[in-house]
Amino acid sequence: MKFGYARVSTKDQNLNLQIDAFRKIGCSDTYIYKEEISGASRERPELQKMLTQIREGDIVVVWKLDRLGRSVADLIHLVNEIQSKGAGFISLQDNIDTTTPHGKLAFHIFAAFAEFEREIIRERTNAGLASARARGRKGGRPKGLSPEAKIKAAAATSLYQQKKSVTEICKTLFISRKTFYKYLKI
Repeated sequence: MKFGYARVSTKDQNLNLQIDAFRKIGCSDTYIYKEEISGASRERPELQKMLTQIREGDIVVVWKLDRLGRSVADLIHLVNEIQSKGAGFISLQDNIDTTTPHGKLAFHIFAAFAEFEREIIRERTNAGLASARARGRKGGRPKGLSPEAKIKAAAATSLYQQKKSVTEICKTLFISRKTFYKYLKI
């Protein structure tokens, strides 16, 4: 069975081009999942519904890779999930078809490049941190309170010693209860 996944980012765009292409290759309207939502959104209910429906031997079809995922890592994750269920994947405009040896090779090359890119970024980050440490710089958030926080901590302590309620102190200083108790420990 062929499952189509059509997505547009805004309400101004329409899905007709994608849906027509799916129908042309034999997707039934019953198995075309449509969403009008940003690809960056983690909440894509139609995509999740489709992923629960696919079985071994099925094929998931998208118009273009960017309709399925926003980043290479996201695409790789989703296509691996599809393949783990024994289903194939086709991107019509990108000429990727994981049901063929050439399509599998193309997809694995994309995956290898994505992994290579992640490793290069990790190496650069670690080299930058080592270089900064060698010059005596430390990473991370500075220890202690900011000058403004020190003033609020002193005010919170003073008000507390004056027997003001915690709720009243928090409202006066615009701080949370958690921050108030943190200030008292200092």
